[in-house]
Parts: sequence; structure tokens; C-alpha cells
Amino acid sequence: MPSLIFLLLLILIITSTSTLEFRYHSNREIEQILTQISLSNPDITHLYSIGKSVRGQQLWVLALGLRPRQHTLGIPEFKYVGNMHGNEVLGRELLLHLADELVQGYRSGESWSVQLLNSTRIHVLPTMNPDGFDEARTHCQYSQGRYNSNGVDLNRNFPDAFAGPKNQRQLTEKEREAEVRAVIGWLQTETFVLSANLHGGALVASYPYDNSNGGSEQVHRSSVAPDDDVFVHLAKVYSQNHGSMHRGDVCNDGLTFPDGITNGYQWYPLSGGMQDYNYIWAQCLEITLEVSCCKFPPVSQLPVMWTENRKSLLAFIKQVHLGVKGQVFDSSGHAVRDAIVEVEGRTNLCPFRTDRHGEYYRLLLPGNYSFTVRYPGHQVLTETLEVPYGPNHYTAMKHDFHLRRAVDNATQATTSRVSPTPTCNYTTGVDSSGTLVVHAWTELSMLLALVAAVQSMMC
Repeated sequence: MPSLIFLLLLILIITSTSTLEFRYHSNREIEQILTQISLSNPDITHLYSIGKSVRGQQLWVLALGLRPRQHTLGIPEFKYVGNMHGNEVLGRELLLHLADELVQGYRSGESWSVQLLNSTRIHVLPTMNPDGFDEARTHCQYSQGRYNSNGVDLNRNFPDAFAGPKNQRQLTEKEREAEVRAVIGWLQTETFVLSANLHGGALVASYPYDNSNGGSEQVHRSSVAPDDDVFVHLAKVYSQNHGSMHRGDVCNDGLTFPDGITNGYQWYPLSGGMQDYNYIWAQCLEITLEVSCCKFPPVSQLPVMWTENRKSLLAFIKQVHLGVKGQVFDSSGHAVRDAIVEVEGRTNLCPFRTDRHGEYYRLLLPGNYSFTVRYPGHQVLTETLEVPYGPNHYTAMKHDFHLRRAVDNATQATTSRVSPTPTCNYTTGVDSSGTLVVHAWTELSMLLALVAAVQSMMC
């Protein structure tokens, strides 16, 4: 009987037709739209939840790709996150239209969509702060709704590698907000390569670092990341493909951003931010996109704002194919986890490591780079690679590293000795029992979403 009900609901959803309107959708409507897209396109989409907000609202993510339900070797993981601040709302609608456009383009055989979905697994989280959205008002700059239900700014609640001894990194798991715990758990289940989070209140692409402790990273008024050249490139890809962001002075607020981009710290220091956490702990290069001068733009402006951002959103996804990707194999030919893959001249606070599949991804601009690979019990491997520009071909350069075992004292001297730092050992996302805090998509929650969608269509 349950399977019959599910089948009937599925038929109702698939046979229904609707057009995504240019208006602001409620959290319930977003759930219904994502459900309908997923059930109508099960071969290229997968709907799942990474957890719940403080008030118990699901944090829904739509994955799109040729194999949307699980990672595929060689296919990079990409994500967009919207509505982190509940009253910064344009990102919600942009991401809904992006998902709809990708699916419709794929169904129509549009090459840009087919190539993106065949080469990339794209994750879209339209709202990270649904509770804040429920409290938001339509004022252009008014802050009501910015915070989550506990009155906490989610973009100040992540661990911070630059903070002092009494920093946010020392917060207990229970002291972190539910939405932040959900995202951290999400980052521990997927090896995201590239990401952007969408905000409002300005028109600029901001990149790491957002914070500094006055160390070598601080150069004049900026806090410079080891991959600064890549971050500048990524920010420019978005701003230069945007209808007006590249001008740098569109909002008439006295602020000027050359080329429409800025180093986060140079704009204003920020502790506990999500983009720094992604980069330092999850080796995912993330930037922050301020996509509207008004936090809550008038509905009448939505079609124009979608047109201004559409090309940028798609061009930015393609940048996940920069640089080099591949696997690291031990002396027995097995792909190994936690092998360190370093690029000369780029000393990351947390070394980039291979994931559970033995894979690594390094976003790099075209050029020659010296790679050093370390894995316990094996000789240190150093190779120089000439890296082409991959986005035009929807694939980064593929190169596997094959290690040789150390067999005597002489070669032991050149084996990997990895001493994890306290920063990189941080285990947020694991509860007191050592169990990873991940809220998986369930049949029950999906069924409830189905029923809600059907009820909406019958009204």
C-alpha cells in the first residue's frame, strides 16, 4: 500500500506542469519546487537534507549531475549556498532558477548544460537560514532576519584558524548553531572542490582570507591566502561575467571595488566566517558573492537580476575544472587516503590531502608547478607538471601519483613524517560518541514533501 501511494504521488508530480515564477518563494514552496524538480528528473537530480535549522526546518540540497546520488571518480563536487543571512534573499531565487535552468537545458540538449552536468556534480542549497528568512522584512538594509532563530550570525559561528586562545574553535559542539553543524558535517561527507555563498547588501565578489592574526598572511591591508592568484581569478570570473558587478561602484554607497572584487579582510575583518573555514579545513576554495545592493530587492527587479547573474553563475561553476586532479597510489597499487599533496610555494594552513577515494583536486592557473606527495612508509615523491587551462574543456588535467615504499634507513630519511597540527585536527561535526553528525535524506521527509507539493497543486 505505501508503495502504491508513493507511485500515485509520483505520477501527480511528474504529470503536473508549472513555470518557476519571478517572486519570493516561502521555505515550504522551495521544498515543493525542489521536490518536483527531483522527482521529474530522477536520472540527473537527487534531493537530500544535510540537517535541520534551530526550528526544525529541513536544509534541502538539490544535487545535479550525470550520477547525482553519489560521488564518481574524477568528477569534481561543486556547491552553491544561499540565504546564510535570512534577510539577504536574492540568492534563494537565483539558485532556484539556476537549478531549473540546468535541468531544462539538459532536457533540451543544450550543450552548456549537458557538458556541465556530465562533467560536474553540482549541489544547490537555496537557504541555509530558513528561520531567519521567516523573520525577514523587505527593507533594503534593515537587519531583521539576518540571524538564525537563536539570534546568532551564522557567518561568525564557524571555527577560525586566526582567532586567539579563547576563540570560536574552542566552542563545544552544542555551542555551535544547528545550521553550522549541518554544513560542517556536509563538508565531511563530500570532497567539495569549489564553492560560493550568496549574500546581499553590496555588489562584489569577496575572497579569502576574511581574518588575520597579523602573521605572514597579512600584506598591507589584505590577508593573503596561499592560493591568492586563484582566488582573484575566481572572483573576476564572476564579476566580469556579471551585468554590472565589474564596474565596482554600482551601489552608490561610497564604496568602490576595482574590477568588482575584494579581499575579504581588506573590506572588513570577519572572524568565524564560512569561506575561510571551507578553504582551511575542507580544502574547498570558496568565495562570497554579494549579489544585490538591496538585501531584499523589489520583486519587479528579479527578472533583471537573474539575467545579470545567470552567465556569472554558470561561468563560475566551470572553474571547478581548473588545475590538476587524480589519485595517489601506494607501492601496492592501492589508492590511499590522507596522502599529502603539496604545491611548491603554496603552504596551506592545513595541507591538502587525498580523500577516502585516494583523490586530490588542486585548482591552479595555467603554468608549471612542482608537486610534492607524502605518505607514511613511502618515499617522498616530487614531480613537475605543466598545467593547461581546463574549464574550456570541462576537465582539469588528470595526473596520478605512484609512490615507492621506503626499504632501508637511507630511504626512510625521505619518507613522509606527518605531524598534524591542532588546527587541522579539529573535529567539529563529530558528536560525543565519535559519530559523524550527518542528517541523511529520509523516505519519510521526502514523502511529507511530496504530500505538501500535491496539496499545493490541488489548491
